[in-house]
Amino acid sequence: ARLKYSGGGDWYNDPSAEVNLLNFIKRNTNIKVDARYQFVEISSEEIFSYPFLFVTGHGNVVFSEDEVERLRLYLENGGFLYIDDDYGLNNAIRREMKKVFPAKEFIELPFNYGLYNVFYNFENGPPKTHEHDKNPPQGFGIFVDGRLAVYYTYESNPSDGWADEMVHNDPPQKREEALKFGTNIVVWALSQ
Repeated sequence: ARLKYSGGGDWYNDPSAEVNLLNFIKRNTNIKVDARYQFVEISSEEIFSYPFLFVTGHGNVVFSEDEVERLRLYLENGGFLYIDDDYGLNNAIRREMKKVFPAKEFIELPFNYGLYNVFYNFENGPPKTHEHDKNPPQGFGIFVDGRLAVYYTYESNPSDGWADEMVHNDPPQKREEALKFGTNIVVWALSQ
């Protein structure tokens, strides 16, 4: 489910992204998925019904104290959060995740980390779906009791490649690469 957040960032952008990713997963794996766009607020009891939450957008993110505690509880009890910086989210999401886990840091995952080859092979880590800056794509994690609980892509932006073709006009090979990478993220999250 897409996680709705406060602060003014566009948590709702590219609503076709998840639907396209879930349909790709349905066609290419044995995972049973409900390919509907769903969003959930952190304050809702519903977050505990979803094993996988997704955050994206541009700009500011703000979690209230109650939301910080609730997100921490969700993640400490087996939930998985995938964050994709759609450009401009980095400072805010790092600040807010520091509230969730004050003693933890985002750790850059090595290219041989299991997520990168759990279903499709990404020997160079996250793909570069969109060129925002000239920086290389990076994947970061926050671990809870040895389990990857939060995965964060920066300067990669695969979720733009999941959106309908006419949204960003990505070439077909970039879209397929992004969908394959998204499949890896979901497979990894569900298999831990």
